[in-house]
Amino acid sequence: MARPRPGQLPTFDRRSALKVLLAGAGLAAVPGLAACGSGGSTGGASSNTVTFGSNGSDAKPKQAYQAVLDAFAKQSGGLTAKVNTQDHQAFQQNINSYLQGTPDDVFTWFAGYRMQFFANKKLLSPIDDVWDKIGANFPQAVKDLSKNPADGHYYFVPIYNYPWGVFYRKSLFQAKGYEVPKTFDDLINLAKKMQGDGLSPFVQGFGGGESWMLLGTFDYLNMRTNGYQFHMDLMHGKESWTDPKVKSAMDSWKRMLPYYQAGASSKKWEDASAALVNKTGGMMVIGMFVGQSFTNQSDYEDLDFFAFPEINSQYGTDAVEAPMDGFLLSKNPKNPDGAKKLLEYLGTAEAENTYLSIDASNLAVNEKADTSKYGTLQQKAVKFVADAKQLSQFGDRDSDPGFIQNVVEPAFAQFVQSPNNSDSLLTQIQSQKSQYFQS
Repeated sequence: MARPRPGQLPTFDRRSALKVLLAGAGLAAVPGLAACGSGGSTGGASSNTVTFGSNGSDAKPKQAYQAVLDAFAKQSGGLTAKVNTQDHQAFQQNINSYLQGTPDDVFTWFAGYRMQFFANKKLLSPIDDVWDKIGANFPQAVKDLSKNPADGHYYFVPIYNYPWGVFYRKSLFQAKGYEVPKTFDDLINLAKKMQGDGLSPFVQGFGGGESWMLLGTFDYLNMRTNGYQFHMDLMHGKESWTDPKVKSAMDSWKRMLPYYQAGASSKKWEDASAALVNKTGGMMVIGMFVGQSFTNQSDYEDLDFFAFPEINSQYGTDAVEAPMDGFLLSKNPKNPDGAKKLLEYLGTAEAENTYLSIDASNLAVNEKADTSKYGTLQQKAVKFVADAKQLSQFGDRDSDPGFIQNVVEPAFAQFVQSPNNSDSLLTQIQSQKSQYFQS
């Protein structure tokens, strides 16, 4: 999920290209596409090879995907999967051009609106026949997120999901006598205490093109202030960004900003999370993937999280952000039969078990997957998701990707740097919304 660099007026060289592409103006020369395209066009020519485009460029996901593909090759009767791993940010940034060029047969992507958007653009192949074979493995909620409501076809095979929360170190809270906050006022009071103790209360990194990290905080603030349905309607272009309800959510965000980690605008989340690992930071609003930063097992076992606290008692903490990742089939795969065999395998409990045995920062969505080896954090996360009354997929997955990436994220990055400009930034977002949503 790559985003424009915050901390300055956004430069739209790549984003402008994406915006043009999303508007259907054809392909543009976007850096990094050659690598993606070549991976799909060369390997896919063989009937014994399926090409697999992956955004899992971090160490654990890369290792986990390779283990899954190796396991597939052993039981596939001669098929092998050739992985084409791209930088995680670049993959997301170039996805539209990638799909209109020569994409890999199967590739990693996301459920919800992000999948539906490309299905509606006719850039994906439906996989109803795959779901005929794997459907019994998944609950109805997962099936619903794997289908495009516009045409009723399945396009997505899931592998895991992961909730977002406020992550912290149990031993730090115990040593300092901190209590898990129940309300937003409690959260701000805790941040004040942490700052007084010389800590960075809110660990945050949204630099290096990662302003997408800011979406998680806004999503929770908006859902806690205005409820899940208002948030989803806002994401779908049905509500106004200048509505006083949105301004109220932004006002709460302003209360958090004095407690943000220094230099957040120049750090990637991986760099920022070091403060959580070494206990110089107190809390981090992030997904379970933060566990990838905890390379020492005892440190990982000390990691915990709590629900983003209540703001409006009418909505409490009912809504939980729990994005789901998985796989799609490109529009014209070079090896369609082999690609569908790979997707069928990816929809098995064996594939999920293999992946999660290496990358434990996620949760299985296959009902037949083995959860007996889940650690304390995973067990808590399972209950956290199961107890939620509503599940969101994350800001840029619940809305038009061009709108979020080109308009909302740059505005949020500017807001964090200059919070007093929030009203004008919301007006700016609203004025550009019509380019992406029909009124």
